[in-house]
Amino acid sequence: MNYKVFETEIGGRKVTVETGKYAGQANGSCIIRCGDTVVMTNVTMAESPRPGMDYFPLGVDFEEKLYSIGKIPGSFKRREGRGSDKAILTSRLIDRPIRPLFPKGLFNDVSVVCTALSVDTNIPPEVFGMLGSSIALSISDIPFAGPTGSVVVGCVDGKYVINPDSEQRAKSTMHVYVSGTADAIMMVEAGANEISEEEMLGGILFAHKEIKKQVEFIKGIAKEIGKPKREMELYHIGEDVEKDVRKYADKKLDKALDEFDRTKRQENQDEVQADVMAHFKEKYEGREREIGDTLYYMTKEKVRAKILDKGVRPDGRKTTDIRDIWCEVGVLPRTHGSAVFTRGQSQALSICTLGTARDAQKLDNLDEEDSKRYMHQYNMPPYSTGEAKPLRAPGRREIGHGALAERALEPVIPSEEDFPYTIRVVSEILSSNGSTSQASVCGSTLSLMDAGVPIKAPVAGIAMGLIKDEDKKKLAILSDIQGLEDFLGDMDFKVAGTEKGITAIQMDIKIKGIDEQILRTALEQARQGRLHILGKMLAVLDKPRPELSQYAPKIIMFNIDPEKIGDVIGKQGKVINKIVEDTGVKIDIEEDGRVFIAGVDPEMTEKAKQIILAIVKDPEIGDICEGPVVTIRDELGAFVEISPNRDGMVHVAKLGRFAGKRLDNVSDILAVGDTVKVEIVSFTKQGKIDLKLLEILSGYHAGMQSADDGSKDFDRPRKDRPQHGDKDGKGGRGKGGRDDKHDRPKKRDNADNND
Repeated sequence: MNYKVFETEIGGRKVTVETGKYAGQANGSCIIRCGDTVVMTNVTMAESPRPGMDYFPLGVDFEEKLYSIGKIPGSFKRREGRGSDKAILTSRLIDRPIRPLFPKGLFNDVSVVCTALSVDTNIPPEVFGMLGSSIALSISDIPFAGPTGSVVVGCVDGKYVINPDSEQRAKSTMHVYVSGTADAIMMVEAGANEISEEEMLGGILFAHKEIKKQVEFIKGIAKEIGKPKREMELYHIGEDVEKDVRKYADKKLDKALDEFDRTKRQENQDEVQADVMAHFKEKYEGREREIGDTLYYMTKEKVRAKILDKGVRPDGRKTTDIRDIWCEVGVLPRTHGSAVFTRGQSQALSICTLGTARDAQKLDNLDEEDSKRYMHQYNMPPYSTGEAKPLRAPGRREIGHGALAERALEPVIPSEEDFPYTIRVVSEILSSNGSTSQASVCGSTLSLMDAGVPIKAPVAGIAMGLIKDEDKKKLAILSDIQGLEDFLGDMDFKVAGTEKGITAIQMDIKIKGIDEQILRTALEQARQGRLHILGKMLAVLDKPRPELSQYAPKIIMFNIDPEKIGDVIGKQGKVINKIVEDTGVKIDIEEDGRVFIAGVDPEMTEKAKQIILAIVKDPEIGDICEGPVVTIRDELGAFVEISPNRDGMVHVAKLGRFAGKRLDNVSDILAVGDTVKVEIVSFTKQGKIDLKLLEILSGYHAGMQSADDGSKDFDRPRKDRPQHGDKDGKGGRGKGGRDDKHDRPKKRDNADNND
C-alpha cells in the first residue's frame, strides 16, 4: 500500500486528497475531503475496444448515496435506483470538460465513477466529483491531456466567492460552474439573476485564477505518484484510403454542399456517399468505415473553410444573422397556457400547467431542498429529426436541456407569496435543427405569459457557435447555430436572459479551451441576438394575461398560527375533511402555517378560508357567531358549535330573556341541529364560553329574534312581596323585621357557570 495524502486550500477551506489506500484495482483512484464532505472517484479503462466501436465510449456516473446524509431511500426497495435528475446533471458536469482531452481514435471503454460517501449540505459534493475525476485520470495510466480544475463561483454583495456555502448561495446573484485547464476555459454552466455580460465574464475569469492553482496542485500529485501513460494503438484512417477518397470525392462534395436548403443538402451528401462507397467497394472491401470517416472530415473541412474564408454559413446566413422567427400563443384550448416558438427548422411547443402545493415535485437527493414548485421538462421525439425510432424515456440529453431551460426561467418566476401555484412547463420539440433547448426557453416564456403567470420579465435564449482554425489563426463566432454547425463546430455556447441581463449559460467546448477574448465577443454577440429574439416574441404577446385560464385552479393563500394546524385538521382529519366535503375545494397546509385553498368556485374557496380563520381565531367577547345546536340539557342550556371543535353554551336563563317569558326547558325553543346566531358574552374561569342567543336561523322557531330591551328580567323567580303599611313601629315590616329565611327567594343561578 502506497498511501499518500496531499493538502491544498480552495475557497478558504482545507481540501485533502487521499490515494493508495482504497480501490486498488482501479486504474486511478482518489478520495477528496472538504469538511465533512467526502467524495471518492475511480477511473477504469477496458483493455481493448469493443468490436465495431466507432466512437469514444466514455461513461461518467455521479453516485448519490443517501447514507451520506443519514437518509434511507424512499423507494419501495429502500435502495438507490436510477440516478436523480441532479445526479444526472452532475454526471454531465463531470463529463463535459474532460471528454475533449482524450486522444482522438481512442475507442476503449473508459468509466469514471464519483461516489458521494459523506455530505455536509453546506459543502456540496458536485464540484469535488469534478475535481476528483481530473485527479484520478491524471494519476492513472489512461491517456488524458489534463489536468483540469473546477470551481463554483458566486457573487455576494458585489464580491466573487469560490465554492460558496449555503448562506452565501442564498445571497448570491450567480451560481456558475467553471472548468478549465491552465490555459483555457473548457466548460461553463451558470444560473444567474439577470446579471450583465461583464459581471458574468468577471466571474468566469475569477474562477479561472483558482483553476490554474488547482491544475498546478494536481500536476504535483501526478508527478509524485502518477503512473506512466499507456501506449495505445489509436484508430486512424489509412493513408491509401484517405488519398483516393479525397481525390475522387473532392468536387462532388463541393457541389453537394453548395445548397442552402438543409433537406436537399443532406440528400446530396447521401448521394455522394453512396457513389463513393460503390466506387471503392472492391478496392477497399472491409474498410467502409475509413471511407465514411474520410468523407466526414472532408465535409467538416469544407463547411468550416467556407465560413472562415468567405463568411458564408451552410444556410447562406452571415455570422450574426438569426434565422426567421414566428410565434403563436393560446394554441391549445384546454391547457392553462400554450405557445409555439419557431426559429428556422427548430420548433418547440411549450405547455404551462398550474397546480396546488401538493403538486410540487418531491426530491430525494443530497440537496437541502426537499421539493420544488417550478418544473421545466423537455421532450425530443424521433419525428423531430425525421427519424423512425421507438419512443424512449427521457435520457441525459433531455434532462440536461430541461434543467437548462428551468434554470433560465427560474429567476423570473413569481414567489409563492405572490403566486401560490405549482408550475410545470413541458416543451415538446416538434422539429429540430439546432438550438432546441433555447427554443424551449422562448416558447416557455410565451406559454407562462399565456397562462397568466406574472413573470418578472420575459426570457429568450440563443445558441452561439465557434469555428476556430489554429493553423490559419482564424476564427468565427456564429449566432443561432443550426445542427450542422453544432456538429462540425468547436463550441456550443447557450445564453439565456432578459432584456436586463443573463439568467443562464451552458458552454461546451470540443477543442482544448477558449480564451477571454472569445468569451467576451460571444457574450456580446449573444446579447444582441437575445434582444432581437425578445422583440419577435413580445410582438405576439407583450405581457402576462390579466386572468388565468378558466380551467386553471383558483388558489388563495394565507397564514395561520402553526400551533393551530392541529385544530384545522382535527382528530383523524375530520375537521379538514368536513370543510373539503362542504365546499369542494382542495386544502394544503404547510408546517410553517401557510394555507393553500384551491377550487373552481371562488365563493367556495372564500367560504373555506373563512371557516379556517374562524377555527384558528381566538374568540373574543362581542364576537357574533353562527353554528348548530349540538347538545341540549333542558335544565342547564343549549350547547352551540361556534367553530369546529369549539362549543359555547346559551344558559337556560338567557333563553327566557330571548323568548320574552320564563322557560322551564331548553327544548321548548331549541332542538339539536337548529342553526343559531349567538354572541359571546363572557368566559368562565375554566375557559368555557358563555353565549347569548340572537336569532334562530333554522329549525321550528326559525326567524325568531331577540326582542330583549333590557326592561324585563324573566329569569328571576316570581314571589309575593310583603305588603306595605303594616305599621308596628318596627320599620314597617312584619313581626320579625325580615321574612323568615325559609321564605327568602333562593339565590339565582350564576349565568357564568356552565356546569
